[in-house]
Amino acid sequence: MESVESPPEPPDVDDGVDDGGGDDGGWWSRSPGWARGVVVAGVVLVLLLAGGIGGLVLGQRTAPSYGPPPGAIDTGFLQDMTVHHAQAVQMAVWERSNTTDPALRQLAFDIESTQNQQLGMMQGWLRLWGLPTEATPGQYMGWMGMPTAQMPGMASDADLARFRSQTGPAMDVAFLQLMLRHHRGGLSMMQEEAAHGSVDVVTQLARSMVASQTAEADTMTQMLAQRGAAPLPS
Repeated sequence: MESVESPPEPPDVDDGVDDGGGDDGGWWSRSPGWARGVVVAGVVLVLLLAGGIGGLVLGQRTAPSYGPPPGAIDTGFLQDMTVHHAQAVQMAVWERSNTTDPALRQLAFDIESTQNQQLGMMQGWLRLWGLPTEATPGQYMGWMGMPTAQMPGMASDADLARFRSQTGPAMDVAFLQLMLRHHRGGLSMMQEEAAHGSVDVVTQLARSMVASQTAEADTMTQMLAQRGAAPLPS
């Protein structure tokens, strides 16, 4: 796995990550090289655990299947959460690369590294099952019976442009507000998968996301209060 201690120049927000789509190849083509390396490592790990590569290494003729085939909820969750996570990673990269506040830098690093690892797992499962690795732009959450052009919590291009235009404490507050809304917005998808998914490893991932992002949301709420700021409306 590549080191994340010396990141490249943060990605250009003008590429547009508010809906995760566009004609430029999706979130993958917009991600910095080291981030793609983390995701690839996660994909390889999933394949190893599934036996897809391990079987070849051990000389097995066929690789074992990785549990039951995913249902519509599992597939939709993984595809949509790929796009949702990708935007969170991009915001975290920018904040970590530009903040002068050690607490904010650590928070951004934690979000960035955790969600990159989860991205690798989600991409690995989708590739293992031979499924598209992200949702069709503008057609999100159909698996929840509520199709929408933009998932809850996602920042718009204008939101991201304002965030990037700021510096110092104002930038830190903008990051906390956008990321807090982003975390809260994704909870309904995680909870739906945790409650109704059919593949154990995916439901377990969703439950871990609920726990970690709820804790991070509490931390960000406290950080905003310490800085005399309030969360954005949902």
